[in-house]
Amino acid sequence: MSDQLPPCPSCASDYTYESGALLVCPMCGHEWAPGSVEETDDADAPDARVVKDAVGNPLEDGDDVTIAKDLKVKGAGGGVVKVGTKVRGIRLISDGVGDHDIDAKVPGFGQMQLKSSVVKKVL
Repeated sequence: MSDQLPPCPSCASDYTYESGALLVCPMCGHEWAPGSVEETDDADAPDARVVKDAVGNPLEDGDDVTIAKDLKVKGAGGGVVKVGTKVRGIRLISDGVGDHDIDAKVPGFGQMQLKSSVVKKVL
């Protein structure tokens, strides 16, 4: 194996290390076999991830979405984000809290992270 290990295919981190027969990413915890993932250029690695909404439409940065189910908001303000609330200009993130993969400004609630499974893309 060469001195330079490939970046993580999940998050494109350069801090991968060997653990037995696997390569491990300490940033996201992803493990993979060195030959199992097609080696790509560093610039192509972040684009490999596809985020889909509740009905399977692929999402991109800047898309407009609507909330597909009522969401209870935890925290100081509390409240409920109602079904059908339109959220404009989402931003896809890979380092969200838990499995939250969308960062957006929700009307009436401000900046928050959402799961892609609770939104529908506005076509």
